[in-house]
Amino acid sequence: MANSPQATKRIRRNDRRAAINKSRVSRIRTFIRKVEEALATGDQSAAATALQNAQPEIMRGVSKGVLHKKTASRKVSRLAGRVKALA
Repeated sequence: MANSPQATKRIRRNDRRAAINKSRVSRIRTFIRKVEEALATGDQSAAATALQNAQPEIMRGVSKGVLHKKTASRKVSRLAGRVKALA
């Protein structure tokens, strides 16, 4: 249990931030899943559109601190390679 008012406040703040970060990561996963589904159907134009929508969302996760920069770059790069391979 927190022993000081500051520690209590910190716990409340951490809970709020965790909820926000969880929703951000979930949103990023949803965008990535849409690209994966478009790739599974074999529709290159839909996959390219989904990737264009997912890329800024993934990079926004980097700027908000929920993803590491290199992790995001790797994910975008691998998805882009798979979309390009459909052509």
